[in-house]
Amino acid sequence: MKRVIVNGRLLDGNQLVKRDILIEDGLVKQIEPSISAGDRQGAEVIDAGNHFVSPGLVDVHVHYRQPGQEAKETIKTGSLAAAHGGFTTVCAMPNLMPAPDRPSYLKDLIKLNQSDGVVHIKQYATITTDRKDDELVDFAALKKAGAFAFSNDGNGIQKSSTMFEAMKRAAELNMAIVEHVQDDELSDGGVLHTGAARRLHVKEMPWVSETAQAARDIVLAQATGVHYHICHVSSKHTVEQIRAAKRAGIHVTAEVTPHHLLLSDDDIQTDNSNYKMNPPLRGEDDRQALIDGLLDGTIDMIATDHAPHTEADKAKSIAHAAFGITGSETAFSTLYTTFVKTGRFTLSQLIDWMAKKPAAIFNMTNAGSLKVGKPADIAIFDLDNEHVIKASEYLSKGKNSPFTGRTVLGDTVMTLVDGQIAYQKNF
Repeated sequence: MKRVIVNGRLLDGNQLVKRDILIEDGLVKQIEPSISAGDRQGAEVIDAGNHFVSPGLVDVHVHYRQPGQEAKETIKTGSLAAAHGGFTTVCAMPNLMPAPDRPSYLKDLIKLNQSDGVVHIKQYATITTDRKDDELVDFAALKKAGAFAFSNDGNGIQKSSTMFEAMKRAAELNMAIVEHVQDDELSDGGVLHTGAARRLHVKEMPWVSETAQAARDIVLAQATGVHYHICHVSSKHTVEQIRAAKRAGIHVTAEVTPHHLLLSDDDIQTDNSNYKMNPPLRGEDDRQALIDGLLDGTIDMIATDHAPHTEADKAKSIAHAAFGITGSETAFSTLYTTFVKTGRFTLSQLIDWMAKKPAAIFNMTNAGSLKVGKPADIAIFDLDNEHVIKASEYLSKGKNSPFTGRTVLGDTVMTLVDGQIAYQKNF
């Protein structure tokens, strides 16, 4: 299949420049101011309409509920949602039933990701058996079976000795430990950050439950030399720990979610479970620290923590509803509107954090870039026309988002994966 994208604008440094892209056999063959008539011969022409043509976005943190909780999401619907948001590569967490904690389960799941997914899906394996106890998995066998990295996301590893041994084994295999940092004794069933918890009269989940475990793990990462990646940083105190670790030369990387960049616990004024996630939205000072951490390189990337739930899961009060919100379909547009259009971030920085850096840090050599010879994983965004985020337009089964109803720029026009159209906006 041969395609040519014409009338697109690509990033060249911080400038948008007109370029045409020739795609053949799933690869980018040419990027030129104009593709010649001879090279276009026999190609399907895609008119980008002067819109922004971007490398496909890369998300290292999504939850696809299959197998085990298909009412919330399936691999098909989750990957369609990713494509709708301009993502062409995602990394799926292992909190599934059964969890991919043994090679046979992992191999079956990878096959399912490949058959049902419309984007590239890389699969995490667990750190411990079923993510529940202190029995470590067979790291070497799971790496051989195709594990992307190891994570117990949703559950922090509570015993230091378990994490220490896990890091040693992962380091020997040059594999990353990717972790939800939460000390359960310190979080103690908490729901929201201090201000919102007091307003709504629910139990608090204090910042120290995140930062204390992050500090412990940073020390263990220093001792083992492992690549240790911290999921969804929420607290300014954790940012300080990561900054100090990087200055000390410890191999620590970190992600922040769109919702922690865009919202604080000041936004939770009523009992609305679409604002309930783990870690919770924290104070405005924390939000500003996360932004500063991105800008100074302390935080490496943006990841959505896309966490779909059924309507029933979220129909309860905030004290009892499920943790988590969707993110794949709203991430680029909300961040572009709030930060790029206001001059806080450049478009180049946003693409670095949402495509180039996650791919580079996790050695995804065929993702995150738009270059000749690489797979034609491409997103086309309309940066100019406002649109309202509507639940009826979500392709995810999960409609649990606090961003529904927002007016934004940066709508996805088309997403191509290996040169094939994975999403196309209906006009």
